[in-house]
Amino acid sequence: MKKKKILYFLSGLGIVAIVIISLIYRNLFGVSIRAEENNKVIYIPTGSSYDQVLDTLESNLIIKNLKVIDWVAKKKNYPELIKPGRYVIDRDLSYNGLINLLRSGRQSPVKIIFNNIRTLNQLAGKIGKQIEADSSQIINFLSDDSNFSSDGFKKEDIITLFIPNTYEFYWNTDVKRLYTRMLKEYRLFWNDQRLAKAKEKNLDLLEVAILASIIDDEVAKPDEKPLIAGVYLNRLKRGIPLQACPTIKFALNDFTITRVLKKHLLVDSPYNTYKHNGFPPGPIGCPTIEGIDAVLNAEKHDYLFFAAKADFSGYHNFSRTLSEHTHYAALYQKELDKRKIFK
Repeated sequence: MKKKKILYFLSGLGIVAIVIISLIYRNLFGVSIRAEENNKVIYIPTGSSYDQVLDTLESNLIIKNLKVIDWVAKKKNYPELIKPGRYVIDRDLSYNGLINLLRSGRQSPVKIIFNNIRTLNQLAGKIGKQIEADSSQIINFLSDDSNFSSDGFKKEDIITLFIPNTYEFYWNTDVKRLYTRMLKEYRLFWNDQRLAKAKEKNLDLLEVAILASIIDDEVAKPDEKPLIAGVYLNRLKRGIPLQACPTIKFALNDFTITRVLKKHLLVDSPYNTYKHNGFPPGPIGCPTIEGIDAVLNAEKHDYLFFAAKADFSGYHNFSRTLSEHTHYAALYQKELDKRKIFK
């Protein structure tokens, strides 16, 4: 009888142990954390303390028991292994699963997209909204020649490093790593084929970028870009000023101008291509791949002038002589007057 009682007692202990183990397992490995929304994004900034991480988790996730997650984190030594980054919670998790994710540093990258960029400030603002490094840190770095002079860039042309495209970065990328990555992408972009085409046209990479930036601003129709690139190259070969209206807008720092007037042409700036022959000191925007390739594949012809068509189609009339060009320009000016576009 006594032996039976002992067996019952041990069996009871076993059942209790199983229940306890089951509860512990469910707490640690069962679903205990839910996101407030699908694909919830958690940001852990560089230098975050463990308490700050817990606050972030509590603010952004539905957690059954914060004390349990704290216990799991400390058992896994997470407070000493905090990895900053952007973490996407795309499913319900256990305490163990969440700590393993954060502890591993398996963050989700962000896609950085930039295009239609005219100035370094605009570039810094656009990128600074997408990674941890803010716009002020980026512009400070890009304003200091010593950060990139050894790679052949100056403040006036560093914008050419940023080839408009879509790039994947980790959110906690700092400015130096941003620059290093873009330098790598720049060198990959300027492959042997593109370098050979630039050399064939007796242009260095900066000159290609300057022309491309002008063409990007000047031309609405992609199929016209190689044709207009050919016009600019013809003018350069003959020592004729580029007389590119987009450079005037850049010199005046006024991109709202829709009609360049005679008074605008008086601006005292090295970017005034009506006053100065040759290339301006740097690009007037972030040259696109399309613009760069238009210069490298410029059409060969003998046109020296172009004027926007009066039908406002976005296309241009091309001329070999000044008198012909003046005729087309007058038609366009007349249409501007008719539409009451005076500035």
